[in-house]
Amino acid sequence: MIKDNHTTFDGFLILGLTQLPEFQIPLFLLFLLIYLMVLMGNSVIIFLVCVEPRLHSPMYFFLVNLSLLEMCCISVTIPKMQEMLVTQRKDISFAACITQLYLFLCFTNIEMYLLSAMACDRYVAICNPLRYSLVMNRAICLLLAATCWLLGFLSPLAHTVLISMASFCGSTEINHFFCDITALMTLSCSDTALIELFSYLEGVIFGMGPFGATITSYVYIFTTILRIPSSEGKRKAFSACSSHLIVVILFYGTCIGVYMRPTSSFSMDENKVATVVYVTMVPMLNPLIYSLRNKEVKHAMRNILRIL
Repeated sequence: MIKDNHTTFDGFLILGLTQLPEFQIPLFLLFLLIYLMVLMGNSVIIFLVCVEPRLHSPMYFFLVNLSLLEMCCISVTIPKMQEMLVTQRKDISFAACITQLYLFLCFTNIEMYLLSAMACDRYVAICNPLRYSLVMNRAICLLLAATCWLLGFLSPLAHTVLISMASFCGSTEINHFFCDITALMTLSCSDTALIELFSYLEGVIFGMGPFGATITSYVYIFTTILRIPSSEGKRKAFSACSSHLIVVILFYGTCIGVYMRPTSSFSMDENKVATVVYVTMVPMLNPLIYSLRNKEVKHAMRNILRIL
């Protein structure tokens, strides 16, 4: 519940992607298809890694974590949006709104940390191949994955608590398709400077570290690849990290476009479009990238299909 001196609100109204009735059913069918593709694609990746002994390696252990995360991330936003499209009920309670906001931020942060851990794994595999099995042992991989999930749930706590304590004494209409922090801050009649400060601090402290580690890893990876004398060796080395590199570019390209600009520099409609791309396209394309560009995954898929 949100309180101020004059008004008490029990929740918000989420406006969604469009107010036009003729687009409601087509949007529902489109996002239902995307949601099912994300669940199916990432489930297939998890299944293949679990049943194929050749995929029991650190790289695919982190890929399982990433696939599970993608399913969690899209499940925070799309089912609620689908419900609103079908029932035309756009209300959401304050507690549900803050929970949705917190989980979305958590899963976004976890993905950033996992991509960084995967970049470090590729760095060791390519730059120090003789020590790979020693450095990336089972205990280290479990510790890295657990740290990614733990930091992801801890890092957005501060500004989530702050936004939950803010006053909303005007409109309760969220101009978005879920409870996004930027949209919520535009509704608050409290001073949001501290919330924005914590958001940027969280981005710098918890975001720039993984981003810097990812960039540094790939600088060393490319330097090592360029030193390989044979073109075939260069091709194999680059093939070992190309799928992950594409996922990194896709994730950071969309994420930076949504969250790393001041709230005054773009409209909420532009923010909604950018967020849709991030929320749906990244989880949907990741399994395709890893399955179509990775020979080991394709080989495992062929083996399963032959058995079936």
